[in-house]
Amino acid sequence: MVHLRRKLLSHGGLLYQLKQSIRWGSSLKIRDNEILSPDRSFKYADLSVRLAAPHQLQPKPDVSALTFGKHFTDHMLKIFYYEALGGWQTPEICPFENLVLHPAAKVLHYAVELFEGMKAYRGVDGQIRIFRPELNMDRMNAAAMRSGLPTFSGTELIKCLSRLVSIDEEWVPHSEASSLYIRPTLIGIDPTLGVASSDSALLYVILCPVGTYFKTAANQVGISLLADPRYTRAWPGGCGDRKMGSNYGPTIQIQREASEMGLQQVLWLYGDDNQLTEVGTMNIFMFYINDDGEKELVTPPLNGLILPGITRNSILTTSREWGQFKVTERVITMDEICNLLSENRLLELFGAGTACIVSPISFIKYVDQGLHIPTLKQPDPVYKLFYKHLTEIQYGYLPDHPWALSIG
Repeated sequence: MVHLRRKLLSHGGLLYQLKQSIRWGSSLKIRDNEILSPDRSFKYADLSVRLAAPHQLQPKPDVSALTFGKHFTDHMLKIFYYEALGGWQTPEICPFENLVLHPAAKVLHYAVELFEGMKAYRGVDGQIRIFRPELNMDRMNAAAMRSGLPTFSGTELIKCLSRLVSIDEEWVPHSEASSLYIRPTLIGIDPTLGVASSDSALLYVILCPVGTYFKTAANQVGISLLADPRYTRAWPGGCGDRKMGSNYGPTIQIQREASEMGLQQVLWLYGDDNQLTEVGTMNIFMFYINDDGEKELVTPPLNGLILPGITRNSILTTSREWGQFKVTERVITMDEICNLLSENRLLELFGAGTACIVSPISFIKYVDQGLHIPTLKQPDPVYKLFYKHLTEIQYGYLPDHPWALSIG
């Protein structure tokens, strides 16, 4: 029986013949920030661990030379989902390895997949921390519901990936300029063509030591942007607010155009009034002097066009707790940016996201205009305050902060 089960897990064609009529997506419930399903989630208590042999261990890269997404650690987490076998299977940590997929797997034909981006930080006290992982789990489950993929307990996945980080803890850089990037991914692996919900899926987590996202440190040099109204990243009723690979592949050509102009990222616009939505893969913030002469922090609303970023959420929450300036979520247009610049009321623009934390914006190429943003000219820019506050939480200068989950 055990042999048959293993054979079914390994061969999607055989497994597919055993489908049952149970559907997980018809009665999802939200409870305590978790999305639960009738088939129940996998459990951390069932986690099995298979360590890499000594000859499989890789040398650690030089921290000073780290680039984003190039090096990977010695182990990964894998959790299969098979509806015909009752849903989620036993979680396993195993040596880092290639995936074996059927040529008809849904992920390969219909982009049935989603992912998250998180980081583990080595604090000044030596403790390893993850920043607000429960929000990543909420966002991942929301994307799973939209993609026809099975949901799971966020708490259980946090426990499993924390164990993975603890096993590969020596890969967490001993540096405040670096961190360990955590990439949970969920893909549809049904071995059949046809656009439909996935009865088979694979949830896996890989780890990657990273340095700064841009070539220059985010808190030293501002980034330059291409804002071209011909291109749209997301639209109402779409999936722009979900972290799916299908949102990012179509942006590569425009990003290449920006690079050929000597610009670093794309400022994505929407609508006839050219609303600002995202900067590359970051949320955007504007700090300016409003019509009442007050300093105000503004970011686009969560109206379905932008990703509900964890860093975005953290900046808004922190700003409102500080109470030093007005904080608003509303539409920002390029006409407003141009007018504020002409009236010397635009103080700062900056991007915010897990990979870069906070990145000041210094230049925008918009149609036939070159807009020089005075972010770096401010005597005490607010982007630096946010960068400092968030990194103090992440690297343990505020050791008991509720946003930091300690591992080990």
